[in-house]
Amino acid sequence: MSDAPELKTALSISGASCQGCAKKIRNALEPLTGSTELVGVDIEAQTVALPDGVDLAEAARVVTEAGYPAEPVATSEPASCCASKKASSCNSQSDNTGAPAKSAKEHAQAYEAADDDQVVLSVSGATCASCVDSIEKALLSVPGVTHGHMNLADNTATASGKAEPDALIKAVESAGYGASVIEDADAADDRRQAEDKKQYKVLLVKMAISLGLGLVLMVWGMGFDTMMVTEANQLTWINFGVLTLGVMIATGGHFFTGAWKAFKHHNANMDTLIALGTGTAWLYSMVVSSVPELLPEMARHVYFEASAMIIGLINLGQALELRAKGKTSEAVRRLLDLRAKTARVIRNGEEQDLPVEQVRKGDHIRVRPGEKLPVDGVIIEGSTRIDESMLTGEPMPVSKAKDDEVSAGTLNTHGSIIYEATRVGSETALAQIIKLVKKAQGSKPAIGRLADRISSVFVPTVMLVAIAAALVWYNVGPEPAVVHMMIAATTVLIIACPCALGLATPMSVMVGVGKAAEYGALIRQGDALQTAGKIDLVILDKTGTITEGHPAVTRITAVDSNATLLALAAGLERHSEHPLAEAVLNRAREDGVEPETVTDFEALNGKGVQGQFDGQRVRLGNRRWLEAEGIDVTNLDSAANTITEEAGTPLFLALGAKVLGVIGVADAIKPDSEAAIRRLHDAGIKVMMVTGDVDATAKAIAAKTGIDNYRAEVLPENKAEVVSEMRGKGYTVAMVGDGINDAPALAAADVGFAIGTGTDVAIESAAITLMRGSLHGVPDAIEISRATVTNIKQNLFGAFVYNTMGIPVAAGLLYPVWGILMSPILAGAAMSLSSVTVVSNANRLRLFKSSHSPAQQEERN
Repeated sequence: MSDAPELKTALSISGASCQGCAKKIRNALEPLTGSTELVGVDIEAQTVALPDGVDLAEAARVVTEAGYPAEPVATSEPASCCASKKASSCNSQSDNTGAPAKSAKEHAQAYEAADDDQVVLSVSGATCASCVDSIEKALLSVPGVTHGHMNLADNTATASGKAEPDALIKAVESAGYGASVIEDADAADDRRQAEDKKQYKVLLVKMAISLGLGLVLMVWGMGFDTMMVTEANQLTWINFGVLTLGVMIATGGHFFTGAWKAFKHHNANMDTLIALGTGTAWLYSMVVSSVPELLPEMARHVYFEASAMIIGLINLGQALELRAKGKTSEAVRRLLDLRAKTARVIRNGEEQDLPVEQVRKGDHIRVRPGEKLPVDGVIIEGSTRIDESMLTGEPMPVSKAKDDEVSAGTLNTHGSIIYEATRVGSETALAQIIKLVKKAQGSKPAIGRLADRISSVFVPTVMLVAIAAALVWYNVGPEPAVVHMMIAATTVLIIACPCALGLATPMSVMVGVGKAAEYGALIRQGDALQTAGKIDLVILDKTGTITEGHPAVTRITAVDSNATLLALAAGLERHSEHPLAEAVLNRAREDGVEPETVTDFEALNGKGVQGQFDGQRVRLGNRRWLEAEGIDVTNLDSAANTITEEAGTPLFLALGAKVLGVIGVADAIKPDSEAAIRRLHDAGIKVMMVTGDVDATAKAIAAKTGIDNYRAEVLPENKAEVVSEMRGKGYTVAMVGDGINDAPALAAADVGFAIGTGTDVAIESAAITLMRGSLHGVPDAIEISRATVTNIKQNLFGAFVYNTMGIPVAAGLLYPVWGILMSPILAGAAMSLSSVTVVSNANRLRLFKSSHSPAQQEERN
């Protein structure tokens, strides 16, 4: 380490609240430093340490763009990991950030605190990728905003940081769009859904009117001297022009008002292109109709039908798009539908049905068979089986009895129970899940930023191309040059609208995140959704991840009687508080064995426990201790070896000088861990286990489950070092742990998977939280990630290729060879079709099926 560059405090930052933030900052600075290891982030001090030679102005810019406002500071104080005042705990708790590692709960609190600093706005008037860019710039211009994001798929904008809602609304309005604060997200969803249905009908009516007029004009023109203006039909065409203007205002006025707003705010968007295209066609036609003598006879052609039909086709496209977009939020709506509207509350000895909003913590609630649970709580009376499939993805109902926790939104399938409310309203697991899913659906993966960069210059570029095409046709094109010039410019403007570009990423993200939620995987951020598909190494914690997380008796071998052996062992262990004692007692209860009465109990550290039974010394412990006491256990060698090979701990029981048998206690491997690891192998992913357990146990578990490699006797705080080591070897690493002791490793990984169940999911610290206790959630999430990223790439490819090919054709590239000049009407249809195609392709993700257990998936669906 002596050759490593010294890190010095270089930047002052704000807004970083947890190790996830630190990781994001390190990744952002990696191109400047060459390694994330050469970036020290002190969350407590809100500083970033860098080696000498790094351009601090550029570093500050990069960190600010990552969402954490940064400024260079002038100091020579070392700010490496161990230079802080808490250096003594650096090696064990810092994860190279200079800040102590946080527990899962602390991460969750920081996460929620950051969440509280977000303002979500409902935005109106946004139609394309250029609108998204303008709105995000407007949000970032507000002092105190550290991150601004616009989601075109659901027309919401999110601003993080310390900014007043009024200032954010004013900024969005100054950019030419409408905005209002979303106070109640659920109510806003319901309201938006109702508005979308209403808007869908309005668009269909507008489409019918404008297409109806366009078809009438087309038929009339084809039957009466085509579309050429003559002395005989001049007045008729002028009247048609006035009628077309009225229809354009009535059915497409929003395009023109949107374009005017954008112009006033020095912006250009989809509305700009449509307004220019249709307006140019109409204005040219009115000039031809009003003063035809100004143009050559061949150029006296009107295009009123084009203006009307383009607007009609775009309205049709937007209606179809709106209808298809509604399907993308199906997963969230299904979660919302899980909420019970009322609760049967027991107060003062009387049962009464109350709106769920009136339920308070501590209330006793009765739930009968077939009813949904209104809030989270703990059962105090009765037993039942509860269907938790929509929360955890598990298809089979789960048995619940007194003292078991239950969650809102789950379905009581059998018995009647009474439970005490512990979490109500927004605190319930279901509310937290809905919140996380919505937040993730609004996030933007790195792949989506490509569209952002292009959209910022796209519309102005298209306008320049249209002007260039017009000039070429006017100067070197065949007669009538004016007509060809107008057609080429209009067609370029219409076909190039970047609607599909703006929808390509958010539509797929919304569906992908929703689909993951159906499989019990909550994806917190778009970057995790994208990165999960690149994973080629999964590092697994052992306890609670591969194994059940609590010891259990796996094997009993008695010289005489199992019942006698277990009764004596339980009689000893009921005096002990050791986890192994609990395993023995649980097995005795399961087998209906009554513990014997043992006196003079004594626990011997590193040996076992002993006491008196029937005048003799009874001992339960390890082989070394019993042999030291002169007890021969060789007749149980085979049984003990079998227990060890199964990753268990053999406990020998002796009464006096005679050995009675051996009990195997182990943290049992989950029934489906081996199958889940096999799925990861089938996907081309290596699997490694990192555990604090002894080598023999780790080796046995690795062999039994098919794990490629393992590290044993690793302290929890050192797991992050293993993750960093593997990343340094070029792997894209996923860390899977319980989210408590593994928090530093989860943050250090490219993608952290926190594995847990029920209400625990809301307090996990990883980028992806698995609501089931099953490892199958990891390959499920990876498969969904790969499918989603593939879908995004298909959408982006389609949008880019469409514009790349469409614009040259619209400009007239095919005319010199085949004499083909695209009609503006065809351009309008193609433009609308492109958006509908992107949205429809994104909805294909709703058909995704996991590779795990087709029969089980059928049952689940």
